[in-house]
Amino acid sequence: MQDRLSAMEFFLVILSMLFAVVPLLFALWVVWWLDRYDREPWWLVGTTFAWGGVGGVLVALIGSAILMLPIEFLFSPEVADGIGATFVAPLIEEPGKALILFVIVFSRHFDNSTDGFVYGAATGLGFGVTENFMYFSSVGATGDMDAYVGTVVIRTLYSAMMHAAASSCVGAALGFAKFRGWGFKLLAPFVGLGVAMSIHALWNGLLTAEEFVNAGGAVAAINFLAFPMEFLLLFIIFQACLYSEKVMIRRELAGEVPVQHVDFLSSFLKRNRKSWLPKGVPHDAYVVAATTLAFRKHQARASKKTFYEKEVVRLRDEVTALLSKAA
Repeated sequence: MQDRLSAMEFFLVILSMLFAVVPLLFALWVVWWLDRYDREPWWLVGTTFAWGGVGGVLVALIGSAILMLPIEFLFSPEVADGIGATFVAPLIEEPGKALILFVIVFSRHFDNSTDGFVYGAATGLGFGVTENFMYFSSVGATGDMDAYVGTVVIRTLYSAMMHAAASSCVGAALGFAKFRGWGFKLLAPFVGLGVAMSIHALWNGLLTAEEFVNAGGAVAAINFLAFPMEFLLLFIIFQACLYSEKVMIRRELAGEVPVQHVDFLSSFLKRNRKSWLPKGVPHDAYVVAATTLAFRKHQARASKKTFYEKEVVRLRDEVTALLSKAA
């Protein structure tokens, strides 16, 4: 019996890797796919995801261990755990996940708030993979199947999504400020991290309160209802960012491409059709070149940097050359 139980425990630990990785990789793909007009390169999204799962976790472990030392000395274990979950974890984990965002914001692939949402979600989901595996394997090792299933479901649908949502706020703030004045650039990290820490602290704090007040699940229920509302609000903001890209594409491509093309290029559904282009014009290359031209024109006006101005000239020539292939 003991051998069979041990085999089951081992199986659940191995299964934990699958449950930790696959759902969150799928979530990452969905976020990447939703960036309709100018999707980010997978190598950079993957790098950001990997940082969250490795670098972000290491920063969190080291930082939390240091900050918890005086707290554990001053308070009882129960109170120290509550303080750690509610205050220390958000204070350390959110900057740890976001460190990669403060680096890649200087990349020319990182254009705006939409991109920030994608990269922020990527580092948060990477963090969630490692954290989930640690929890799943720990509970799986006990052999308690009910506890294991509950942990997998709650941490996949809630805790990991909380990490993605919180980090996406930092990325969105950085993207919003990138092509604006220094006042925005200086405020963006504090605003983004402040919102991220608040989301994290609210989630952990309500779970901790449930344990302390023994409310029979009432406080936890509030948490499980409140977070989807926060997530929906962020999704609406993300959609608003995408709509602003649509408006920008229409504005910047006016006079750059045939007028009948503008409506197709600024519509995610229409642009994927191939019947609107003259025969001989390569659809995918033309869509990418024209869309990038719109972004670069907008960025050249905002940044006044030579790179973007040169890109506008290059992309205009590329669009003209592609259209000249019409049969």
